[in-house]
Amino acid sequence: MNRTLRLAGALLAASLQSTAVGGQTALTPDQAELRSIYKELVEINTTDSVGSCTRAVQAMAVHLKSAGYADADIQILAPPGKPQKGNLVLRLKGNGTKKPLLLMAHVDVVEARREDWARDPFKLIEEDGYFYARGASDNKANAAIFVTQMMAFKRERWVPNRDLILALTCDEEIIPSPTNGVQFLLREHRDLIDAELAFDEGGSGNTDGEGRPTFQGLKVAEKIYQTFEMVATDRGGHSSVPRRDNPVFDVAEGLTRLAAYRWPVTLTPATRAYYVGMAKLAKGEEAENYKGILKEPMDPAALERLLQSDYQRAMLSNTCGVTMVNAGHAQNALPQRVVVTVNCRILPGNRVADVQATLQKIMGDKVRVSAAHEAVEAPASPIRSDLLAAFTEVNAELFPGVPVLVTMSVATQDARFLNQAGIWTYGMSGSFRNASGTHGLNERMRAAALYEGQAFMGRLIRRMQ
Repeated sequence: MNRTLRLAGALLAASLQSTAVGGQTALTPDQAELRSIYKELVEINTTDSVGSCTRAVQAMAVHLKSAGYADADIQILAPPGKPQKGNLVLRLKGNGTKKPLLLMAHVDVVEARREDWARDPFKLIEEDGYFYARGASDNKANAAIFVTQMMAFKRERWVPNRDLILALTCDEEIIPSPTNGVQFLLREHRDLIDAELAFDEGGSGNTDGEGRPTFQGLKVAEKIYQTFEMVATDRGGHSSVPRRDNPVFDVAEGLTRLAAYRWPVTLTPATRAYYVGMAKLAKGEEAENYKGILKEPMDPAALERLLQSDYQRAMLSNTCGVTMVNAGHAQNALPQRVVVTVNCRILPGNRVADVQATLQKIMGDKVRVSAAHEAVEAPASPIRSDLLAAFTEVNAELFPGVPVLVTMSVATQDARFLNQAGIWTYGMSGSFRNASGTHGLNERMRAAALYEGQAFMGRLIRRMQ
């Protein structure tokens, strides 16, 4: 790296740190444009109940055209009969030396009720160094960053070695959804988004309790999402003459066994790489615990200590959580039907059918376990050396001394559809966003994280062109 580039990186890093410490500061023209687009996008309601993804992507199309893209470069496509579920696809032509890179971000958000929030969830509020709004972090920040980067590339008349494709999609937050944008595009318009690799959400930087960066995350895997229904039935009867064979008891006994069940622990390539990094990063007993589970065989004491953490248990094994219970039809009648909904997050490489068989064995013969929807059993992405090298170089320029860790998301994103289709997808934000209240009340994101992501993604896309 030459002296000019090192100096530019140092100045940018100092600027980002100043924003992080001092709250709102004067923005560069590029940052101001990003903030304006981000605000507009956040304030367009894209919930499933009353919102419109189409309105959001149409607004983004206006900005893209203002940067010089032609109408023919942009397509807005919605599933039949669902005009509010629009998806935007944009292509910046390269010279064709390499296969395309897909930049993907969903614009839909989970529901948010004004009466529950301290602030209007559909107004962007900047307060004490944070942006507050539904979608502030998940995932309109990434969407706005990709839009502004594509605008910048067009203005520069840059011709990369590969086509750059932007896809702003709908219905990532609903699982399963008949109008999921990525599934729709793969099924009906595969040629528009076909690529060698894709950048998506699911990976971000982490900070400690005092807001100091601890590591930057590159997501290469996510857990498989599968919901099961557990049903027990009975002839019912009058509640004045209760029987011991109540189906609620059958379900309760099975759920007690499920609560005590310990799913087998497995290290996938992604989680092994993650724990190798954490063993170097952590200190004291925590570091010894990570080193212990990397041994062959695993240190049982270290494993037991890690499994006391809900998060570590989710990283190391399948998990199945009871999310809904529905039983009975009257206060004075014995129940005829009990339905329990269990949502499982399954490690890549595990089979959904095997998890279902395990649940059936745990619940017993009186409870029928069935899949509530068709599973998407997608493989993890390979850990690409060229991407990891470029990602690490950019991180070192912007955040000197902050290590990079390969990660697995315990949640589920749209990468599963692309990976299943052979388009290897990687999650990243290039910013530090943990503790953002995603999907919860008063969702927020550090204001500095928006500009960190802008600087990071612009550099990374150029390196991977």
